[in-house]
Amino acid sequence: MKPVRNILALALSLAIAAPAMAEKLPLAAISSYFNSMATAEAEFTQINDDGSLSIGRIFIRRPGRIRFEYKPPDESLVLANGGQVAVFDSRSNQPPERFPLNRTPLSLILARNVNLENADMVVGHTEDGPATSVIVQDPKHPEYGSIQLIFTANPVALRQWVVTDGSGQKTTVVLGEFERGRSYRSRLFSIRSEMSDRGF
Repeated sequence: MKPVRNILALALSLAIAAPAMAEKLPLAAISSYFNSMATAEAEFTQINDDGSLSIGRIFIRRPGRIRFEYKPPDESLVLANGGQVAVFDSRSNQPPERFPLNRTPLSLILARNVNLENADMVVGHTEDGPATSVIVQDPKHPEYGSIQLIFTANPVALRQWVVTDGSGQKTTVVLGEFERGRSYRSRLFSIRSEMSDRGF
């Protein structure tokens, strides 16, 4: 486990590399950052609760659509569209596991209008050196878990997030630089099309 911890520490330090002094980003600035993001994509490294690592590419088309493509040897796929999340397990011949998007913390940043100034939603807002951390949770359903978002400034950029699910397991996603403004076909986020392609 020690090498994994070292990799994690390195990845997190690189993800928030920036000038040493920075002010805490206002929630309004972070909300505007998300609301101005129509489409985006980036490479990501995922650190799972058991310490294992996965890499891949994330595609976002707001509101409500996200795609996680995992690279070999994983090759799994996670899609969100139409208020649903589908998890395609590359090791299974079964149809994807599906559940409502609004039962995941990611629904809060994929919303049509992100407003983190809603005090009931934000349960933490802190600054640590160059990074601003915001912890967001659905106040009506804390059992759905929470998401910790970590940003740097000048310009505002999301660098990583940590999802804590209802059972307390944590998944950290470290993001590369976002490429914004690209056009994506709806099929890229289509759960039905992906199921058809896979013979389900």
